[in-house]
Amino acid sequence: MRDSLVLAVAALGIATTASSSARSSLWTPAPRTSWQWQLTEPVNLSVRASVFDIDGFDNSRAVVARLHGLGRRVICYLDVGAYESYRPDAKAFPSALLGRLDEPWVGERWLDIRRIDLLAPIIRRRLDMCRSKGFDGVEFDEIDGYSNDTGFPLTGADQIRYNRFLAREAHKRGLAAGMKNDVEQIPMLVRDFEFAVNEQCFEYRECRTLLPFIRAGKAVFEAEYQARTSDFCPQSVRLGLSPMRKHLRLDAWRQLCPSR
Repeated sequence: MRDSLVLAVAALGIATTASSSARSSLWTPAPRTSWQWQLTEPVNLSVRASVFDIDGFDNSRAVVARLHGLGRRVICYLDVGAYESYRPDAKAFPSALLGRLDEPWVGERWLDIRRIDLLAPIIRRRLDMCRSKGFDGVEFDEIDGYSNDTGFPLTGADQIRYNRFLAREAHKRGLAAGMKNDVEQIPMLVRDFEFAVNEQCFEYRECRTLLPFIRAGKAVFEAEYQARTSDFCPQSVRLGLSPMRKHLRLDAWRQLCPSR
């Protein structure tokens, strides 16, 4: 019995070491890394940025390869918290998963993230797509359903469970995992993700909640829509974020902070 226990503990240690080694090999962008966020088509490849965050469905492997050829890292944008009627895999979502409208976005409805059993096959196929196209990481959008009016009694614990599932599945495919918004749960989840994407932390006065990522040596890609660069840049740059101003439609236009 004692020998069996020793062997079991040793095996667990080997598995943990292997897992840590796999995690350490993942791309992890550093604080203040420059980026571009464009979800419209075609992607403007001439933008000078180290990282491009682009739509996973709408862009081909060739686009990702061209960006790699320019020395860029590329993030695969996926909405994993809401159903989008216009996606090619929309019919794969059982009706039981669909909640209230995700306003103001047309054709979108919140998902019941408690049902990982139903969501897992869909998410895994999407991540397989990101990997097959050569992306370096994934931006997981709408992973804060528990704090919205989804039509489901979601809890913070439900969200943490789902978000960790997403990160694990990305890591299994060699993809860095990006945490979008959900600032309240950053302390619990920062170790699970390689970078963060945030909208309007200056406008909502929550930029400091992102500091656990910065302290961990991980980039925070941050965008403002309404605030002027002269208002948010001093604080954002001082904190170590990667800030810029964007149009809400996330086309190629961007306005950088003066020091970048």
